[in-house]
Amino acid sequence: MILDLDIGNTLSKWRLKEVESSEIRSRGAVWTREEWRPGADIPDLDVVEAVRISSVARREVLEETVALLRRCVPRVYVARSTRQALGVTNGYDQPWQLGVDRWLGALAGYQLAGGCCAVDCGSAITVDFVLPGGSHVGGYIVPGLRLMKESLKLGTRNVAIDPEGEADTLLTPGRSTVDAVNHGIYMAATSAVQRIYSEVCDQYGVALPLLLTGGDARVVSRGMPAAHVVWPDMVYGGLEICFPLTRAERAGRMSGAPSAPQAPALEKVRAGLAFTSLL
Repeated sequence: MILDLDIGNTLSKWRLKEVESSEIRSRGAVWTREEWRPGADIPDLDVVEAVRISSVARREVLEETVALLRRCVPRVYVARSTRQALGVTNGYDQPWQLGVDRWLGALAGYQLAGGCCAVDCGSAITVDFVLPGGSHVGGYIVPGLRLMKESLKLGTRNVAIDPEGEADTLLTPGRSTVDAVNHGIYMAATSAVQRIYSEVCDQYGVALPLLLTGGDARVVSRGMPAAHVVWPDMVYGGLEICFPLTRAERAGRMSGAPSAPQAPALEKVRAGLAFTSLL
């Protein structure tokens, strides 16, 4: 088995993958912790022959995790942000400072769709752009839904937006404090992503496929007018193409990858941007 780990600031997500068939056998998540120990909420390491890790947690958390895994697993691969990889050139002046989850998302998005806009809706919402030809031009970081709630200090942090709810209801004024907070942060998040996407497409003269991932991707997706796809395993896709271990991965196939979305016409993007600029 292959164990893929996506260690975030809040949650550490994992999945187990068959080496021969490249099928996903199980998946789960645990709270990111200082000391990462085997238990009922993580897979049995006895069946694991290789681990691939993406981590944006504190250095001590990653070091503890790697030390544990290297005592139990023959091969451990840790992804790093680099100046260039797989046809993509990192747009940061200091490439190693780009969060590795963002880097892996950009690599996976480019593998899937060529140029792309990769949006990760986690504790923070990150938006990264890769132009056709592989130039990563940088990105944006805005507070995620949870962080926006916490910043208001109104006791609503544990009241989540229903990902199955109708987006139209979130566009109406809230008739309670909880609704007002949820509707407000929803409008802030979706409006920010849409405006960022439109501005950058206009600036570079290209409409890019839009890809969403992260724990709140389904929620944000419901309020996005631009054509897009939700790809829960986008960071894992980056691990697969950086460290291909199965026959399917070596052939360039990423597990669970959607079909690339059709990008809107640039004229339509610009028309929408021009309209919002008047507001």
